[in-house]
Amino acid sequence: MTPNIYELSKMTKEQYDVVMKRAEQDITEQMKIAKEVSDDIRDRGDAAVLEYTAKFDKVQLTADTMKVTEEEIEAGYKRLDAQTREAIEYAYKNIYDFHEKQLPEEMWFTMVDNGLMVGEKTTPIVDVCLYVPHGKGSFPSVLCMLGIPAVVAKVPRIVVVTPPNENGDVDDAILCAAKIIGITEIYKVGGIQAVAAVAYGTETIPKCHKIIGPGNSYATAAKRVLANHIDAGLPAGPSEIIVLADEKADPEKVARDWMIEAEHGPDSAALLVTHSKELVDKVIPIMNEQLKKLSDRRRDWIETNFTRYGGVILTNSLEESIDFVNDYAPEHMEVMTEKPFDVLPLIKNAGEILLGEYTPVTLCNFVLGPNAILPTGGFAKTYSSVSVMDFLKRSSVGYASKEGFENVRNHAYRFATVEGFETHALAVKERD
Repeated sequence: MTPNIYELSKMTKEQYDVVMKRAEQDITEQMKIAKEVSDDIRDRGDAAVLEYTAKFDKVQLTADTMKVTEEEIEAGYKRLDAQTREAIEYAYKNIYDFHEKQLPEEMWFTMVDNGLMVGEKTTPIVDVCLYVPHGKGSFPSVLCMLGIPAVVAKVPRIVVVTPPNENGDVDDAILCAAKIIGITEIYKVGGIQAVAAVAYGTETIPKCHKIIGPGNSYATAAKRVLANHIDAGLPAGPSEIIVLADEKADPEKVARDWMIEAEHGPDSAALLVTHSKELVDKVIPIMNEQLKKLSDRRRDWIETNFTRYGGVILTNSLEESIDFVNDYAPEHMEVMTEKPFDVLPLIKNAGEILLGEYTPVTLCNFVLGPNAILPTGGFAKTYSSVSVMDFLKRSSVGYASKEGFENVRNHAYRFATVEGFETHALAVKERD
């Protein structure tokens, strides 16, 4: 197959806009469905959740079987092969260590003037729902990336929602990850019905203050519809990657890594950005040989990706490539240049930045430690990856002694009078 190949200097505005937009689809119709389903779940609770699970997931559950039991978690853990358990345990250690280093001080104070003390208090969110998708496979890595920072942050109640498999169960790998992390409250619910259930609360599923995690277009639509009822966290949509390479890059490694995020689905976006036409000429034949090794489904998704939202961006220089990267703001980014650490300070917008030819996205998605739940659709310009801070909130703290109050009252009074707030002014003017 021949992927899209764009010469940046010759791209039309329409071509550039398509590449930049990637799979940010209009979800108007999904939002209509999400509104109807959510309203029904608000009114009928468990009964509606079970009906929509049967309709959308083709699985018949009851209120008694919707929640995963501790016995099911233990059985799934034991059924999973030892090698996979070992891999999850290894990932757990690295991810835990990384996120533990993100923890802020629980409380701090400083004196801003005589008798005036200010500070900040950090507190875990009391309950958070983790959304773990299932549609295209089992994703224990997502549970690790969400559950471990929640545990590190000491969230008192961690709830997991995940669509059931065709047998009405949760996959063993997810159950194993839950046991290793220490999560016990899991519900076999996904899509709109999951988001609505934790936004409103049902007889079985608790209401939560926040839901976080990637989902399909229907789950995304539900988050938007229910934005006034639950915090939906960072925007995490279809996967995307840029491989930034120069003439020194290994074509074999570039070809393989270019395809990594493209295999997530036909709506993913994978771009090779380089100023080396010679590299492109070497990479494409290798990529085509690699495609032959894949299943029909994965190959079809990658081929669709490379002819729709992905492909090659051929620039005139490394500097021009970096400018494009910063404008695109990719979810994942690999820097495969001669001096990747020299490039690092120049990258301003990316969910994650992976340096060198031995740091494929695969490592960071699963075991390296940094969080792989990242902003997509250009939101890396303003959003960060999931971290412990997604599970914490900060409260400002202030204290004034009598002496401190006397020192500052006139300044506060002037602000109050300038802005026309009479009771504000009285509170400082007439205070003994």
